[in-house]
Amino acid sequence: MIDGPLFSIGQVSVYPYGICMALGIIACFVFLYITMTKKNFNDEAIDKMLLFGIFATGFGVFMAMVFQALYDYIEDPSAGFSLGESMTFQGGLIGGVSSFLICWNLYIYVIAPRCKKGILCNHMNASLSDAIPFVAPSITIAHAFGRLGCTFAGCCHGAETDAWYGIYMHTPDAGYIKVVPTQLFECIFLVILSVIMIILYFKFHFNHNFSVYLISYGVWRFLIEFLRDDHRGEFVAGMTPSQFWSIVMVVLGIGFIFLFKYVLQGKMKHPELQPPVDRSGKKKAEETPSAE
Repeated sequence: MIDGPLFSIGQVSVYPYGICMALGIIACFVFLYITMTKKNFNDEAIDKMLLFGIFATGFGVFMAMVFQALYDYIEDPSAGFSLGESMTFQGGLIGGVSSFLICWNLYIYVIAPRCKKGILCNHMNASLSDAIPFVAPSITIAHAFGRLGCTFAGCCHGAETDAWYGIYMHTPDAGYIKVVPTQLFECIFLVILSVIMIILYFKFHFNHNFSVYLISYGVWRFLIEFLRDDHRGEFVAGMTPSQFWSIVMVVLGIGFIFLFKYVLQGKMKHPELQPPVDRSGKKKAEETPSAE
C-alpha cells in the first residue's frame, strides 16, 4: 500500500486517502444531480437539496472526528478531549443525516412559510420524500471511495494474517504487516450494495432503499468488526463502538420501513409524473407542429 503522499504542492502534501475521499464526495453529488434531473426535479429543488447536502457533508466530517475523539476520551479521560485526524464513519453518518434533517425541516416548516418573495420561498416541485429512495446509494458510493482510501492509508485494517487474501499494509498502530484487508472487503460490499439499490430504484421503482441500506450495512458492519484489529477506543463494554451503532442502524432501518410507508410516502410530490420543467422551473409549453 502507498505509505507516503502521492505528490506535494509547496508545503501541502496530497495523499491517496484524501483523493479517494474527494472523489467519493464528488461522485455522490454527481449521482444525486443526475438522478434528480432524470426524475424531473426543478432547478430550485435540485439547488436547495444539494446545498443542504453539501453543508451536511461538511458537518458530517466534523462529527466523524468528534465521535472518534469521544471514544478516545471515554477510554482514557486523562489524555483530554481533542480532535485529531482519526474519524469514524458512523459518527459522520449520524452527524450528516441529523444536520440535514434539522436544517431542511427548519427551512420547510419555519422559514419558507414566512417568506413572501425571494430565494427563501419554497417553489420546489419535489419533497424530501421523493429524494430519500436514491439518497442511500449516493451515500454508499461515497463510502466505497472512502474505504478504498482507507486501504491505501492502512487504517481500519483487519487482524494480522498469513492467508492468501492478506495484504501488506503500513498500519498506524502495528507498522508494516500482512493483514486481513477489511477496508477492501467493505469497499467491494458497498459497490455491490450501491448497484443493487440503483437497480431496485430505477428498474423496480423501489422506495425503501434507505431501510435496505441501514439494515444491510448495519449487519455487515457488525460482522466485519470481528475481523477488524485497529484500535478505535471504547464506548459500550463487550462490543466495539461500531457494533453498538450497527445495532441501532438495523433497528432504525426496520422502523423506517413503516415510517416511510405510512407517513413519508404520502408526502411525495412525484415530480417524474409532472409536466417537464425548463431551467426556470416553469412548465414547458407543448410543442405544436409547424404548418408546411
